[in-house]
Amino acid sequence: MLTDRCDAIVDTHAGAVAKVVSGKGTYILVLHLPRDGAFTVGKLGHYPLPAGFYAYAGSALGPGGLRGRLRHHLRPLRRPRWHLDYLRRDALVTAVWWSAAGVRREHAWADLLRQLPGATLIVPHFGASDCNCASHLLHYLEPPSFALFRALATERFPDEVVHELAF
Repeated sequence: MLTDRCDAIVDTHAGAVAKVVSGKGTYILVLHLPRDGAFTVGKLGHYPLPAGFYAYAGSALGPGGLRGRLRHHLRPLRRPRWHLDYLRRDALVTAVWWSAAGVRREHAWADLLRQLPGATLIVPHFGASDCNCASHLLHYLEPPSFALFRALATERFPDEVVHELAF
């Protein structure tokens, strides 16, 4: 579980996101799991999680948009709501990547994450219970490259700008 000190850091990150992120669109959370762990979540079951970095693709098209969704994902966890909340119990967010294009691109972005060097699918259907994607969560031994991801995203969606906020 996150310590009180980590909760304060996470709350600070949520404040930073509130200042720079607006609109509706697609996002990626990059998380760091410092040591091997495991988690159980609903119908997905129980999975061992190797230490390293995880990238999760999601979208935020509802009333709170990107700001509301990211603030949820960055604030101290009270009660798990989405698959990602279970991972957040033990992993800290190290970066947020987003596009406020107002379009759902989480499926395409999950595909782009799979193209990054070192990507490994650990938990099938994670964050993808409402679609046919293999998973919206990928594991990497080293932090995934924002520059490479942005290049892939720009090639596929030339009119969209992908931003990064690293913590």
